[in-house]
Parts: sequence; structure tokens; C-alpha cells
Amino acid sequence: MDMSNVLTKKPMSEEDIKLHFITPAITSKWNSKKITMETKITDGRVNVKGNLTRRESPKRVDYLLYLSDNKPIAVVEAKDNNHSISFGLQQAMTYALMLDLPFAYASNGDGFIEHDFLTGKETELSLDEFPSEEELIARFMAEENDGEGISEAEKAIIEQPYYSSMNSYPPRYFQRIAINRTVETIAKGQDRLLLVMTRYWRPSQKS
Repeated sequence: MDMSNVLTKKPMSEEDIKLHFITPAITSKWNSKKITMETKITDGRVNVKGNLTRRESPKRVDYLLYLSDNKPIAVVEAKDNNHSISFGLQQAMTYALMLDLPFAYASNGDGFIEHDFLTGKETELSLDEFPSEEELIARFMAEENDGEGISEAEKAIIEQPYYSSMNSYPPRYFQRIAINRTVETIAKGQDRLLLVMTRYWRPSQKS
């Protein structure tokens, strides 16, 4: 039985749209090992009221696509089909800026809209036109550094893991950004730089 003649997108939940349309469109072009879903990127803001503290829900991105273990390259935000294709783009762009990513996408199951931070261009794509892993990585390699592209030294740095212990925690998103920017700057030949790290303030439980 052809389910496409029975089900329409409008009544579907966001999770159904992801399952039946967005996930297949992405996984048909990308190695599943380079995709994570519902990835937590923040722990949630801590609100203090008197002696009480409450943590808000963490921020999660629907899909993260990776150039390598250390280097996410794109974020995809999904919405149900009662919204336009571009409805989630601003949210995707906000997450991309937080994570220092060059590409942001949004989809409602009909297609995708892409924002390329390297060129400033926005492009609407059909489901079948979502860029493949090889295509998006090639674009990043060619467009980075104000269009001058990635050198072989920078490429080697990007592909080199900087933590491997099974007992260590992966870096938080802001730590990963700091590390990536540092090693990529060194790879460009700059041998002097300033790296400033700060600590989170945790509210005291004492009165």
C-alpha cells in the first residue's frame, strides 16, 4: 500500500516529518557516522530566585553534520509542515553562530533552505538537492579564509583529533571553538596568539 496516498504532511508532527522526509534526505548523502541528532549544546541557563536555583531546558540542535570528529560543519533545524521551509532558518543560524559553523539549514519536509556564512548567500533546495558530504566539505575547503581556501597544513590540523582517551569528556562547544580557532591560527603560520579562558559562576546553595 502506498502510504503517500494516505498520509499528508500537514497533520504530521515535527518528529514524523524528520523521520519520513528530512532524515532520509540527509542520510542518503552523508555517512551516518558524521551525523548526530538531538545534540545538546548547552546545559541550560541557571535562574536564581532567592535561595532557590532552577536550570532551564538545555538547547539542542536537530542535526549536526561533521567534517571530522572535532569539526562540525553544518546544523539543520526541522519544523513541521504547517510552517514554511524558511521558518526555522533564523534558529539554525543562531545555533550555527554559537557553534562557529559555516552552514545552516532549515526544513519543513518539503525541501531545505541554506544559509552559507562563507558567501552570505541563501539558497532554497529540494529534498533531493541537499548537498552531499563530499560537496559540502569541498565548498568549505574552497570558500574558507575569505575565498582563499584551506591549505594542506590547515586540512591536516582539522583532521587530527585532539583528544582520544576513553576516560576523558569531549569538550563543550565553546571549548571546542577555542581549540579549533587556536590550532587553525597556528596552522596558518601565526606563532603568537592570546587565548583567554573564563570559568562559569555557580550560585551557592548556602543562604
